[in-house]
Amino acid sequence: MDANLPTVYIVDDDDAVRDALGALLDSVSLRYASFPSAEAFLSAATPDARGCLLLDVRMPGMSGLELQRRLREQGFALQIIIITGHGDVPMAVRALKTGASDFIEKPFNEQDLLDRIQTCLKEDHSFWQSRLAQDEAAQHFATLTPREKAVMELIAAGNHSKKIAAQLDIQDRTVDVHRFNIMRKVGVRTLAELLHLWAVSRNPPQL
Repeated sequence: MDANLPTVYIVDDDDAVRDALGALLDSVSLRYASFPSAEAFLSAATPDARGCLLLDVRMPGMSGLELQRRLREQGFALQIIIITGHGDVPMAVRALKTGASDFIEKPFNEQDLLDRIQTCLKEDHSFWQSRLAQDEAAQHFATLTPREKAVMELIAAGNHSKKIAAQLDIQDRTVDVHRFNIMRKVGVRTLAELLHLWAVSRNPPQL
C-alpha cells in the first residue's frame, strides 16, 4: 500500500461485500484496497495512511470497534465510515462517539455511500493540508535561538518591545533586532503574519 495516495480501504469479512464495494469504487475511478479482516488491515497499514476506511462493525476475530480503537491509539488519522447491518446501529453510534466519521446500514444506496466517501476524502485532504502547514511552521520556529524563542513567546503573549526588554533585561533596540531576525528566519513580513504562523505551529490539526 502507498500511504501517500488517498485510498478507500475496505475491511469486511464478507467476500461478496468486498467485491461489490470494489466494483462500485472502480466505476468512479476511486483507488481502493480491500482486506478480509481487521487483523489483515492492521498488519498492512501505517499511521500515515491517507483516505477513508469502510469498516464492517461485526467481524470474526477483531471487531470493527476494536480496530477503530487500535487505529486511534496508534495515531491513524483515517476517516472511518462504519458499515453496519440491521440491529447493529447501537454499535455504530458507539463508533461515532469514539471518532468514526459516519455510518451506513446494509443494504445501502450506492450513490449515498459514494457521497459519504467523497465527503470523508475531502475531510482527509483538509486534515493533511493542515498537518503539513503545522509541520512546516514548527520547522521554521525550530531554527530560532533560545533568546529568539523567548522573545517570540513574549510577542505572542501580546507584549510590546519595552515590556519584553524589561522582562528579559535587554535593550528595546535588542528586542527589535530579535524580532527582525525572527521574521526573516520564518519568512514573514508583518507582525500579523508572524502571529498567525506561530499559532499554526502550536496547534496541530485535530482528528
